Amino acid sequence: MPRLHSRFAQSLIVTTVAVALTACAVAPPRTDDPYQNFNRKMFKFNMFADKVAIRPVAKAYVKVTGPKGREHISDFFTNLRTPVTIINEALQGRPGPALDSTARFLINSTAGVLGFFDPATRLDVPRHPTDFGVTLARWGVPEGPYLVLPFIGPTTARDVWRLPVDSYFDPLGWYARDHDFQWHAQYLPSLVYLVTLRASLLPLDSILDSSYDPYAFMRDAYRQRRLYMNYFGNPPMSAIEELQGTTPSEQNDQDIEQLLQQQQQYEKSHGINQNAVPASGGSVNPPPSSSGA
Repeated sequence: MPRLHSRFAQSLIVTTVAVALTACAVAPPRTDDPYQNFNRKMFKFNMFADKVAIRPVAKAYVKVTGPKGREHISDFFTNLRTPVTIINEALQGRPGPALDSTARFLINSTAGVLGFFDPATRLDVPRHPTDFGVTLARWGVPEGPYLVLPFIGPTTARDVWRLPVDSYFDPLGWYARDHDFQWHAQYLPSLVYLVTLRASLLPLDSILDSSYDPYAFMRDAYRQRRLYMNYFGNPPMSAIEELQGTTPSEQNDQDIEQLLQQQQQYEKSHGINQNAVPASGGSVNPPPSSSGA
């Protein structure tokens, strides 16, 4: 299974466990999604586009390739985009990980036959996936509001900058900029890369589709995954509490009625539709019991 799938699956599992654990406590008002009305519309649009176009292509890709073939293709693209990681690690002031990534790139590009194989992992050369959004976080740039963009999906006001910056250093971006083929065929390698990413996430579709509110599930999974990336897998408890919007002591100081009133006032002031129907994408389960775990 491609490593991207494993990392994303771990993020979803962490989010699911966190939700289960906090079900026994009073949830704080959600004041971290001021553009929720817009975001939900874009999420619904992206889900529709995925259902009618992107997901079928990913499924067809899986049918015509075997697990080993997909693994080699995924390794090839991971290795090809390693310069993005190296540059960001240098910008983050992390020479050790930058040297590790450089060694991985050299080993896999040579002994690994252009990256189709991954001997660097067998040699225990560690991998440190990162991007320009993490670089900005490293230097104190605030996260900003959560956003869902058409065809791009979840991001934040800070993370959105990784799209133009990382693509500038991405060999796939170089290739597209330096060529001008008929029917824009220079973008074909980038499209194949995106298809491999989507195919690696197909096993997780049932988790998203069966959630009560797929939009909220995706938002929280994305933000948790980014939190762990920003702290290189070891976020402090204060950062986790900040992501949740409260601390345990603050939860004990407020009763349910007060929290609900704050939530309603926030949603009203931001024009959020309190009766919004969860985005479609599969079966919808009833909301969890308020009695807790």
